Amino acid sequence: MAGEPLLHVTDLRVEFAVFGGALKVLDGIHLDVGRGEKVGLVGETGCGKTTTMKAILRVLPSSARISSGEILFQGRPVLGMNARELSRLRGRGISMIFQDPTAALNPVFTVGEQLQAVIRHASAAAGTPLSARAAREAAVSSLREVALADPERLLGSYPVQLSGGMRQRVCIGMALATGPALLVADEPGTSLDVTIQDQILRLLQALVSERGASVILITHTLGVVRQMTDRVYVMYAGSIVETARTPELFARPAHPYTQGLLQTVPRLTGGGIATGIPGRIPDYLDPPDGCRFHPRCPHAMDVCRQRKPPAFRIGDGHLAACFLYQAGHGS
Repeated sequence: MAGEPLLHVTDLRVEFAVFGGALKVLDGIHLDVGRGEKVGLVGETGCGKTTTMKAILRVLPSSARISSGEILFQGRPVLGMNARELSRLRGRGISMIFQDPTAALNPVFTVGEQLQAVIRHASAAAGTPLSARAAREAAVSSLREVALADPERLLGSYPVQLSGGMRQRVCIGMALATGPALLVADEPGTSLDVTIQDQILRLLQALVSERGASVILITHTLGVVRQMTDRVYVMYAGSIVETARTPELFARPAHPYTQGLLQTVPRLTGGGIATGIPGRIPDYLDPPDGCRFHPRCPHAMDVCRQRKPPAFRIGDGHLAACFLYQAGHGS
């Protein structure tokens, strides 16, 4: 990655206080996003993808605690930011599209009220406050950009009056209206049918390419990652287990977990039923020692049960946290 990354995350650890102890969810996340880069973050449901993004945005619930780590955005430490700096970060810095547009939009306010509030808040945080008229014009422009017909009328509509696809388009328009440097898309389109999901993803891809924004796409759908990203981080049980450029990852998956994920994808050419990965994500209240994947791994060795593997370099920009690639083991 040339130059300083837009986002740099090192050794991020997050715990949640629960009855009986602490859920050790994030276990030392390392992640970089370059300027204008589209990055995928993939893994099973419950592996910590959304928690990672909420930690970066500092919107974790009160039960959560960042126990260690460093988060730099545009070279500035996010964990040391005050309320005003965080407000600016969540405006012109990072925007997030949540996977459920119904939950993301307030049902008692119109689309226009919510969209204009976001635009005016981001403008004020950046030191360039907008008038009510200018904010309305910006809101209309945002809805037109996401291909919604009759945007002036839609400003007076409530979310319940819109279809799921229209609500997701509103959420995309809201996220992009502030001109963020980094857009986080958390499973966009998951709650929609396949045809509408494809339309939403194509729209999102066109808009971010046009603006030159960086993107983190959170998903468990590998086909979407292959289509939309430059580089991929594979996450398992709170750890990054593999990272590579997208074509390299699909051509030569290295970590046993990544290989298992790719084997679960059905193929249109047939060849039998796709296989799954035996077992399940570990209990975060009492995670296994060493590599968290070892209870499910067909290649587990004694060292895997004793020590957490570092990321071994196996190619240009291709890293895998697996002792199979330690010198002397080979693979």
